[in-house]
Amino acid sequence: MLECIKDEMIVASLFVSSVLLGGIGAFVVMKFGPVLDLVDVPNNRSSHDTPTPKGGGIGILAVFMLTALVEDIPIGFWVPVTFLALVSLFGDMRNLSVLLRLVVQFTAAVVVLVSIIVAGQSTLISTLRIISVIAVAGLFLIYIAGSANIYNFMDGINGIAAVTGVVAFSLLAWYASLIEFGSSYMVLCLCMACACLGFLPFNMPRAKVFMGDVGSILLGFVFALMTIVLADNFTVFCALASCLFFFYADELTTMYLRVRDGERLSKPHRRHLYQLLVNEMGIQHWKVSLGYGVCQLCIGYSSLVVTPHGPLVVFGLLGLYFLGFAAISHRVRGYVIKRNL
Repeated sequence: MLECIKDEMIVASLFVSSVLLGGIGAFVVMKFGPVLDLVDVPNNRSSHDTPTPKGGGIGILAVFMLTALVEDIPIGFWVPVTFLALVSLFGDMRNLSVLLRLVVQFTAAVVVLVSIIVAGQSTLISTLRIISVIAVAGLFLIYIAGSANIYNFMDGINGIAAVTGVVAFSLLAWYASLIEFGSSYMVLCLCMACACLGFLPFNMPRAKVFMGDVGSILLGFVFALMTIVLADNFTVFCALASCLFFFYADELTTMYLRVRDGERLSKPHRRHLYQLLVNEMGIQHWKVSLGYGVCQLCIGYSSLVVTPHGPLVVFGLLGLYFLGFAAISHRVRGYVIKRNL
């Protein structure tokens, strides 16, 4: 009984510490960002017009490390992720080449994925044969690195990354509690959500500091890993991934349009739906961010709830959501084009 109370107190302390660290990291960078060369200077892709400190996600990194140590998360999981986040922090201070970023991201993903497979922590992977494991692992590497970069690309207006982090990681934690998965990973997800909550007041409604690569890449990377760890079949995996549906849908539809128009993908742009809503339609940042968060909550929750009904229901529902997103995106883009004629 006493041991149970002690464990609950430790977990509760972790949640409070996560909120505080998320805010402290943002506050420190807000105050000392210029001294540390952590400043985001607006360019033609930016949705802000004044230099703003960036790298406030160091508090989220601190939460990740603290939770991993307290909850005995395997070293093969948290060390590579921490290394990736530190490299991303350096990237917030200095421009790193795309190739170097990708090499570090894929290397970290390989180490963590091997660790997960060896430890048998993914039911989804452990049920596959050797040849299938190699093929699926390759796809997962792309998924993990892709999620990290998509989260980074979508972190372009005030509050959107933090709000989505609160929603997405809360949903993952809720699902982990439902299936009574290892409590350490459930606690990790909730702590990540709490860290985003602590960071949020410094970034919305008016941005005093940006999360930076150290925060956004970390969140996308850990999110992808948790969907792999928690899923016991492909249907559940897709439902878990849908907890970041709006980010994936916005990035993929925008990427399709850019490829269709012959635009270089490395070229800075402002063609995401969320950017059009803010920059072209004049909607306030916080309204778009909260709108994305509410929609994300509804999509993620409903997708997880219907998983017992099988793949046809889950994939059918996600297909309808994607068609709805594409239709709204098409209408907004059409309106913007007409207004600019």
